[in-house]
Amino acid sequence: MRIIKKIAAMKEVVNSLKLEGKTIGLVPTMGYLHQGHLSLVRESLYQAEQTVVSIFVNPAQFGPAEDYQQYPRDLKRDAKILEKEGVDFIFAPEVKEMYPEGYKTYVQVEKLQDRLCGRSRPGHFRGVCTVVLKLFNIVKPDLAFFGQKDAQQAVILKKMVRDLDLDVRIKVLPIVRDKDGLALSSRNTYLNPDQRRAALSISRSLKMAEEMIKKGERKAGKIIKRIKEIIEEEPQARLDYAAIVELEELNPVTEINQDVLIALAVFIDRVRLIDNTIIRFKG
Repeated sequence: MRIIKKIAAMKEVVNSLKLEGKTIGLVPTMGYLHQGHLSLVRESLYQAEQTVVSIFVNPAQFGPAEDYQQYPRDLKRDAKILEKEGVDFIFAPEVKEMYPEGYKTYVQVEKLQDRLCGRSRPGHFRGVCTVVLKLFNIVKPDLAFFGQKDAQQAVILKKMVRDLDLDVRIKVLPIVRDKDGLALSSRNTYLNPDQRRAALSISRSLKMAEEMIKKGERKAGKIIKRIKEIIEEEPQARLDYAAIVELEELNPVTEINQDVLIALAVFIDRVRLIDNTIIRFKG
């Protein structure tokens, strides 16, 4: 496995692989890897002949009051994990490499970026789209792998790929959960035991929503009301949003008569966690 930190060096490797006719899989991450990331890595290793994992904590997707400085970083740890998995390359550029002095170009997917998480994190998806497009241009992957936990991100990136005619197929893999049901996230490391227990209200509320729908409830408002009640039962939990939206444009629905995404963001003390579930409508 080779760790590459310069864009020019990564492009040189990619160009050689392309000349050999190799298919390239890209797994974009911000590092501090967990089993959710590794599920993406393993799928790339299965589907592509060469796998590149990018590790870059992207400042452009963090707001001024968010946890950019505190976000967990450990490249040595991540490299050991990825080498054991059989990854071919890690692309781990410095910030000044990705955003040199005078950098001024950003990518936006209008409207979609302002919904759900975009309301409370203005500029977040602008930063995500910008760095992912840069990674696509540098690595030139045939396949790129993302997790369903970041459902809005997946919808937005798919739209960006379609609109800009990019030659990459985006693969979205299921959420990986811990034994207690909490969706895996690098931010889970911030939680103490009491906070982690409070965070379980998130997955518990989604399970309740699924059960309500299975039993025939179709009114989105009633389901959201029950989600809010479950979150509010936890003193350490504060709901950012809970929404039920359709899958293409993320528009809210009032009646569940199509496939929908149930998504929520919750603060556990100062830690913001997201989770979701997709409901396939069966009539």
